[in-house]
Amino acid sequence: MEQLTWTGSLAGLNIIFLGLCVMLALAVAAQIVVSFLPASEAQEINPDGTVARRGGVAGGLNRAVILLFALLILVVLIYIVAGAFMGPQAGIFGGMSQQMLPVWIALILTFAVSIHFKRRLGLYGKLFDSTVGMIGFAIVMFWVFTGVFGGLFDLLVTHDSLSQTSGMKNKLPGTPLRSPDEGEYPWFLLGGDNLARDVFSRLIKGSWVVVQIAPLATLFAFMVGITLGLPAGYYGGRLDTILSFLANLILAFPVILLFYLLVTPEIVLTGIPNYMAVFLFIFPLIFLAVLLNSRYYTQPSFRTPLLIVVLGVVGWLYLSLVSTDGAIVATDTYRIPGLPSMIDLFDIDAGVLVVFVSVVFVNSPTVFRIVRGLALDIKTRDYVAAAQTRGEGPWYIMLWEILPNARGPLIVDFCLRIGYTTILLGTLGFFGLGLESESPDWGSTINAGRRLLSLYPHAAIAPALALLSLVLGLNLLADGLREESLRD
Repeated sequence: MEQLTWTGSLAGLNIIFLGLCVMLALAVAAQIVVSFLPASEAQEINPDGTVARRGGVAGGLNRAVILLFALLILVVLIYIVAGAFMGPQAGIFGGMSQQMLPVWIALILTFAVSIHFKRRLGLYGKLFDSTVGMIGFAIVMFWVFTGVFGGLFDLLVTHDSLSQTSGMKNKLPGTPLRSPDEGEYPWFLLGGDNLARDVFSRLIKGSWVVVQIAPLATLFAFMVGITLGLPAGYYGGRLDTILSFLANLILAFPVILLFYLLVTPEIVLTGIPNYMAVFLFIFPLIFLAVLLNSRYYTQPSFRTPLLIVVLGVVGWLYLSLVSTDGAIVATDTYRIPGLPSMIDLFDIDAGVLVVFVSVVFVNSPTVFRIVRGLALDIKTRDYVAAAQTRGEGPWYIMLWEILPNARGPLIVDFCLRIGYTTILLGTLGFFGLGLESESPDWGSTINAGRRLLSLYPHAAIAPALALLSLVLGLNLLADGLREESLRD
């Protein structure tokens, strides 16, 4: 087996790719310089409200940037498509592209269906009218599909993320195995780390850790914040004072320090995160119960069976988390007794659950303050007064009048908060807190690779770029959603 180059037989495209990158950088730099000069050309207002120059030097630069960016995307697509068919013949990129084939198919289907039905999909469908939003959505969904296919179904990995291979310690990307077994993938596509483990497989597995924790923990934090923030802003008075004081008390601690304290082994051994989980995980039950009851309060024949089914399923999930055999239990000393093992639907690693609880606890006060502020503003609107005149109940007004009209800022904050949580997870893994020491999460992988960064940078750079791209995608997605929500 020969050492793989980055692009293999597609090396001829490298000069075109680098040339386009240089020209695009120069065009963008020229565009920035021209923007400071006095405007002598005609101006036009774009659909998103921004002002652009039409004609002249500025207009030509705008068209050049768009053209160069489109050509750059086209070259990247050629790398991906050709690599998916050619595999390692197209080098390291070709091997990775071929391994990621299920992800490409899922992305194509997602975009095809979404664009076809975008006029029926509300704010999500309008996202595909924004170039920035589509780019961000593509990056985010790439890592979501990578986590699901690679971490959950093991369709993308080339080797076991924890197994050590003889002779592959700190090997460079594209290094072939000395004596691969029959059916074993013959290369380490992104090289080996300091323990002779495949960096590519650990990168794929690490994405599953992020996909498991960041979105769901943020969703739970939003349920806590919405359930407490809406009544605080709507009713005001003593309830608002007490809840705001508790939120400010938590926010008074530095977030990073509070996060570190919650996941340290000494705190975990006290059982505090376990009891926090019992309290925090009850909020989805409360939120769904109040949401459905307020909506179908006048239809008891439909409301009651619906509540029984929904709360039964969600309650089962809740009990699975807090049961004796559930993964939330970190030690035998602090197990929650009295719940039979038959209710356990799943088994989640204790370290993952502790980090999950910590993320929910740290993010909930901030979400509470955002929801409270929005409720204080929206409750004075005419449509809220009209609902009160119709005789609607307070929770109906909060959940079906105020909350839908606050969805724009909340959706944007949700995307940004997932990115913030992703950075927190990476920081925790970097310092060896929360997750297991051998966990393939990106933070732990970066920490393991930094010790030899000057000699073998690939082990740290690969997960660092993955973390950067995911957070960038979430920020671009938030920008796109903000633009479309302002037009809505």
